[in-house]
Amino acid sequence: MNLILLGPPGAGKGTQAKELAARRSLVQLSTGEMLRAAVQAGSEVGRRAKAIMDAGDLVPDEVVIKIISDRVDQPDCKNGVILDGFPRTLQQAAALDKMFKDKKRKLDAVVELKVDDSKLVERIVGRFTCTTCGEGYHDRFKRPKVRGVCDVCGGTEFSRRPDDNAETVNRRLMVYYRETSPLTGYYFCKGNLKSVDGMGAIEEVGKAIDRVLDGLK
Repeated sequence: MNLILLGPPGAGKGTQAKELAARRSLVQLSTGEMLRAAVQAGSEVGRRAKAIMDAGDLVPDEVVIKIISDRVDQPDCKNGVILDGFPRTLQQAAALDKMFKDKKRKLDAVVELKVDDSKLVERIVGRFTCTTCGEGYHDRFKRPKVRGVCDVCGGTEFSRRPDDNAETVNRRLMVYYRETSPLTGYYFCKGNLKSVDGMGAIEEVGKAIDRVLDGLK
């Protein structure tokens, strides 16, 4: 099963992708993590991406698609993948379609997490992560069980993204609606789009996604 999670920044795509991957034996593919891994591995495409990033430029779509393509070919992806944060534009979606077609893979569903923008800002501004293992938390919705101690690794150091503030979030939302939201129409026309309410508790949203996927033919 190959899936895309779609939604604005802070909609919970990363959290849902991680848990969905564990439940269904899929691999979560985050473009940022894949880029860093390719650079660290020193692969041909990784070296190309590093040179571009070192120059302060954005990594072009063809390089990102190549990194995704190489990663999808790895044995652990044989059961399927969940794309988190990609595609972001119609051009990237078309390139991804071609990649799946070339590999004779099927895109089973695009799950859109529908959210309320005003509540979304609150959700993003309250986020923080464990600096040791990267586990995510929130001031209001997901606090560590023991104050100041990570539930996963026991770490006591936490950090917040410097751009997780209301002004920056609003700018990111504008970019999303300008560049990425057209993908909902694109995938609707292709028959792939499935929408769920992304404003519930993490467990509730996860169950809603499972119901959608269980209903696929």
